[in-house]
Amino acid sequence: MEAQKDILILGIESSCDETAASVVKNGRTVLSNVISSQIELHKLYGGVVPEIASRKHIEKINQVICEALDDARVTLDDVDAIAVTYGPGLVGALLVGVAEAKAISFARNLPLVGVHHIEGHISANYIEHPDLEPPFACLVVSGGHTHLVVVKDYGKYEILGRTRDDAAGEAFDKVARAIGLGYPGGPKIDRLAKEGNSEAISFPKAHVADSPYDFSFSGLKSAVLNYLNGCKMKNQPIVEADVAASFQKAVVDVLVEHSMWAIDEYGFDKFAIAGGVASNSALREAMAAACRKKKIAFYHPSPVFCTDNAAMIGVAGYYEYIAGTRNGLDLNAVPNLKLGERL
Repeated sequence: MEAQKDILILGIESSCDETAASVVKNGRTVLSNVISSQIELHKLYGGVVPEIASRKHIEKINQVICEALDDARVTLDDVDAIAVTYGPGLVGALLVGVAEAKAISFARNLPLVGVHHIEGHISANYIEHPDLEPPFACLVVSGGHTHLVVVKDYGKYEILGRTRDDAAGEAFDKVARAIGLGYPGGPKIDRLAKEGNSEAISFPKAHVADSPYDFSFSGLKSAVLNYLNGCKMKNQPIVEADVAASFQKAVVDVLVEHSMWAIDEYGFDKFAIAGGVASNSALREAMAAACRKKKIAFYHPSPVFCTDNAAMIGVAGYYEYIAGTRNGLDLNAVPNLKLGERL
C-alpha cells in the first residue's frame, strides 16, 4: 500500500504587530516558525499604531516567508497550500498578509485557504499535544478577544461566552500603562505580580446577569484606575506589585470560574487555553489546579505558540484544507470577522 503524501501548508500571519510565516506538515508538525515582532517600535507609543504596523509588515513579509521556507528546507514547489489570517485584526495589517498569500497562490497556482485568527489560536494546542482531538472546551484570551468556546470538531465551534467590553489582554495593557509599566502590559504585570500580595486589594469581579459565560473587564479596569487616583489624591503610597497581583487575581479568578462552570454544565473531560494571555503564569497555574481538582485533562500551548504566530495558522489551515475549504483571489481582509463565520 502506497504511503500517504505529506501535506505541507505555508502559514502567513499579519493581523496585528507580528509578521510571521511557518511551514506545517500534516497539521501537527511545525517545520519552521519565523516571527518578526514590532514590540520595540510600538513601545514608544504605548500600544500598537496601525499605520506603522502595516508599513512594517510590508517591509518584512517577503523576508519572513523566505526564512520560513529555508528553515523548513523546502521551496514553494513542495507546498500544497497557502493559509493566511484574513480576520479579525487590524485591517491594514491583515491586508498585507492576504495580498501576499493571494500573490503566491496566483503565481504558483496553489490553493488559498483563509483562516480565522481565533481558530488559529485554538489550533495552536494541536502542535504539542498529539492526543488532543475535538470535542473539547477552550478559553481564548488575547489582547482583542476573550472567548469561551466549544470545539465541536476541526473548524466547527460554538461560542458559549465572550467579553461584553474590554478583552482580558486589553485590560492588562491599560492597567500596566496606568501603573507606569509601559507596553506590552501582560508580561510586565505577570512579572511584577510575583513580587506582590494578590489579597492586598479587593477588586470587583464582574458577572453578566443574563449570560453567565460572558465576561466584562472594563469595570475592573476602572476600579484599578480609581484606586490609583484615590491613592494619589490622599497622598497614600501605591505598592505597584500589590496592585498588579490583586488585579491579575481578579482577572484569573473570573476566567477560571466561568471555564469550570462550562465544564460542569457540559461534562467535558478536556479543556484548553489559547491566545496571548494564555502564557500568563498565574492563569496557567490556576487553570491547571482547577482541572486537576475536576480530574480533567488540561492543555495549553508553549508561550511562543500563545502569542501571534504563523504555525497556528498553518495548523488551522491544514484542517480547513483537508475539509475542502478553498478561497478565491477575491479573498479580502475582514477586521471584525466572527468565529465560525466564513466569507
